[in-house]
Amino acid sequence: MDLKSNEPFWLLKNGLISSFPSLKNDEECDVLIIGGGITGSLIAHQMVKDGFNTVLIDKREVANGSTSATTSMLQYEIDVPLVKLIEKIGRKGAVESYKACSKAIDDLEKIVREIKSRAGFKRKQSLYFASKKKDVGWLEKEFEVRKKAGFDVKWLDPEEIERDFGFQSTHGGILSKQGASIDAFKFAHEILKFNVAKGLKIFDKTELKSVKYLRDHNLALTTSGFHIKTKKIIYCVGYESANMIKEDFVKLKSTFAVVSEVDKTKFKNIEQTLVWNTDEPYIYMRSTDDERLLIGGGDEDFVNPEKRDAMIFKKEKEVLRVLKKLRPDYHFYTDFTWAGTFGETKDGLPYIGTHDDFKNSYFVLGFGGNGITFSVTGMEMASAWLQKKKHLLSEFFKFGR
Repeated sequence: MDLKSNEPFWLLKNGLISSFPSLKNDEECDVLIIGGGITGSLIAHQMVKDGFNTVLIDKREVANGSTSATTSMLQYEIDVPLVKLIEKIGRKGAVESYKACSKAIDDLEKIVREIKSRAGFKRKQSLYFASKKKDVGWLEKEFEVRKKAGFDVKWLDPEEIERDFGFQSTHGGILSKQGASIDAFKFAHEILKFNVAKGLKIFDKTELKSVKYLRDHNLALTTSGFHIKTKKIIYCVGYESANMIKEDFVKLKSTFAVVSEVDKTKFKNIEQTLVWNTDEPYIYMRSTDDERLLIGGGDEDFVNPEKRDAMIFKKEKEVLRVLKKLRPDYHFYTDFTWAGTFGETKDGLPYIGTHDDFKNSYFVLGFGGNGITFSVTGMEMASAWLQKKKHLLSEFFKFGR
């Protein structure tokens, strides 16, 4: 599956940070991780920390799939608002899912410190504003529900948003204290390098062909003809899981993003703030660590790579029209544009857990705008699975829910 257009910003910004050999002999391990993006790197970090002999393979170069195209906004807010998620799955599951994403940001910061990351992790607040007057009612209810659940939130009137951020054409919104951003492409490479020094084996350009699921172990066969004997497999394959699993559990879409030239005169407080709105699909923006403005959105219900990439210029204009409404006086000078694939689930939640068709295996699939924070939660859940412990969120993130 072609997950991104040719020139995502992070890949061009960082270049080829590191590469690894392809598999050229048979291997044996406790845990085999399929997928070397940000999810696979985080899961590998946990497996090594738990003392498992771990091998990771990726059919591309590591982090060159969706991780190279992500906007890396770290939010506790899930694509489905809390008030609506409560209606879908009940208060307990909804609130705990939101709390898990909030905790994931804190946990990610601990990993940043542990590995001495230089991937630009930065704490930020999050502004979620009503783009239409009709959205104000439910957004005010969302504010009250979040506040009751214990989240550090504040309601801002349109005048306060214009005063503090310079945005016009808003109808009020929620300002949350918890949020962050990072360069996920660089971070994934740093995590992998850190764990290679601790014994992690990585083979890129190594594609999984098939798996024999046996009683007490699995035997993975690569397209190059080599085997990996492993006690457990953890699939961190993201949107490509749609090609593996029979049931219809995720809807794949195309999304678009643009990045400005370096600009030191950006909006008020944008360096400290993640911004998104109530449009469907929503528009989001953040600053980068090299003083650019990143804006994304314009989602479409298709994944055809040629059709997706042909729309990049059109989508750039569409996204920037929204920016012009917010800041009529601001001129955005485009430096990079790209497109990518993302997945949307019926409740905005990930799929993390076992599947009946894959013995001795576990999936960590963080979909939507919270892929990275869901992956951090997946570290906890995968660790619990291997220790035969229960996790509070297993019931809400499982297949067949």
